[in-house]
Amino acid sequence: MHNFIQFWAEHTPIFSIIIPAFTGFILVLLGNPGSGSLAYDWRQPWRRGISLISALLGLATAICYLMVASHGQISSYNLSEWTAPFGIVLVLDQLSALMLVLTYALAVPVLWFASREWDTRGRYFHTMFHFLLMGLCGAFLTGDLFNLFVFFEILLMASYVLLLHGQGKARFQLGIHYVTINLLASALFLIGLGMIYGSVGSLNMADVARLLPSLQPDEHKLAVAGGLLLFVVFGIKAAMLPVGFWLPKTYAVATTPVAAIFTIMTKVGIYAILRVNGTVFDDALSQSILQNCLLPIGLITSLYGVIGAIGAERLRRFVGFMVLSSIGTLLTAIALFNTQAWSATLYYLVHSTLIAAAFYLLCGWITSQRGVYKDHLKIAPQMKQHHVLSICYFLIALMMAGLPPFSGFLGKVFILQATANEPYQGIVITVILVVSLLSILAFTRVGFILFWRASKPEEIAHIDAEYTAYQATPEKAPPRNDIAIYVLLASLICYMVAAGPIQQYTQNTALQIQNNALYEATLLKKDELNQVISVQPFDPENLPETKYGGEELDPNAHLIPYTISEDTLSGEHISPYKLRQIQEQQTHEMLIPDDAQLKPVEP
Repeated sequence: MHNFIQFWAEHTPIFSIIIPAFTGFILVLLGNPGSGSLAYDWRQPWRRGISLISALLGLATAICYLMVASHGQISSYNLSEWTAPFGIVLVLDQLSALMLVLTYALAVPVLWFASREWDTRGRYFHTMFHFLLMGLCGAFLTGDLFNLFVFFEILLMASYVLLLHGQGKARFQLGIHYVTINLLASALFLIGLGMIYGSVGSLNMADVARLLPSLQPDEHKLAVAGGLLLFVVFGIKAAMLPVGFWLPKTYAVATTPVAAIFTIMTKVGIYAILRVNGTVFDDALSQSILQNCLLPIGLITSLYGVIGAIGAERLRRFVGFMVLSSIGTLLTAIALFNTQAWSATLYYLVHSTLIAAAFYLLCGWITSQRGVYKDHLKIAPQMKQHHVLSICYFLIALMMAGLPPFSGFLGKVFILQATANEPYQGIVITVILVVSLLSILAFTRVGFILFWRASKPEEIAHIDAEYTAYQATPEKAPPRNDIAIYVLLASLICYMVAAGPIQQYTQNTALQIQNNALYEATLLKKDELNQVISVQPFDPENLPETKYGGEELDPNAHLIPYTISEDTLSGEHISPYKLRQIQEQQTHEMLIPDDAQLKPVEP
């Protein structure tokens, strides 16, 4: 047991990425016949069992990570023992731990619901689901900007396949739009990374934050421009206006479990804005530009979303517009740039993700009970389970509109409290209250159409065609659909009850993500002069030590013990000649100039 605990501690937090990655590979090896024969394939129970066990294991791992991070410590993992900023590192802090728990808390009930019927409507559903989880976990854990791009691409490739799950012309058409938009965003992402690396000489988040204030004016402006380009990319992922028009239609055509899990996708963009543009680029120029852009964008997105919801003609698009409105609220809170506002952002982020997923699951239940009317907002015969459906809809409406005493109300109260002493306090409060009022009107309109004005069975008994269609609708909810909704609603009620300790956690998280000194001390290595081992300014002739340096004089040999472990230092990859250089340079206490800690290696 001691060895297992030690192994677990040494390799935290890479397990959250390895678990879904290996699950996806195993599911690929199982093979996958055509979707028409999946329901009768003998391997389908194995796929479901492996997938659910992996998701539960991932949830348990995420909870363990949350317990570790709640003490305020930051855990790092150096891939291949290359320390930052020369190698890619994974970072587990309070923010990433919170996002991991949210991801799996949503994934487990959605996957359990999809494993009853929906997973037989298309090939490789479980495989792509776990590759999506791998990309999400990697994006939340990485401490490197380029690695963030890599994990973005992993989750996006999985989302392309999941969006087309179940086939259909509408899914294919909007899938092309979705892929095109994200390919454009990926191209902008790479351009932004190139601008940052060309001016800073590093892509490690902690190192970029450290080096940014010391850049020359022209280099600093180039790096800030790259950061703002990343902001546009993250805005596309988060579906903020004017680059978020794709969300309502795209999510509306996805299958029910896919639409539910996609509610976490927009939060990756919110997370990236908070992590990269909010903390890495935290100098005065970057924050002033971002704040002047982000606040009006957030307010307009919030208003546009709720107005679009009022005019929506289909229930799924109505949910998409309400998701858009909640994204605007989150962006507004981030734009306030104070600890209390960011704490409120995190609290409201969890609420908005879970309630949107519950609403998409409710759409699947309602659609199954309305026959040919599906999710069109037209007056139709009364649903056979209209009592329980109306109660679920009423609870979701209260939570999503932000009415007391639920978590949506608490989240908005926390945001309003964070506007104290802010210059735009009146505008922010007014918009949030107006959006809440319009949300109530939008939910009232939809509820009036779906439930209040629905025709009773006895009223349509004389209309043969309509009564026959009514009798053909199912008596009960699709398998596991109702229970998955109950689980999410119960989770939100518990979230409301535990608002006190949760807010304390989010408050500590907001403080931690603004503490760049702590990240620098945890991730970056220092030499005997207490100087960070890095390259500043960027010089292509400055090379870090590699495993195989040959028998060439290396002026940087004395830095090797600070960047690798003792086991590697004593291993076979460090030659005796290199070890003698290390000992000689340490004996003579070689001094390194402050302006360039790594000396150029002679060709």
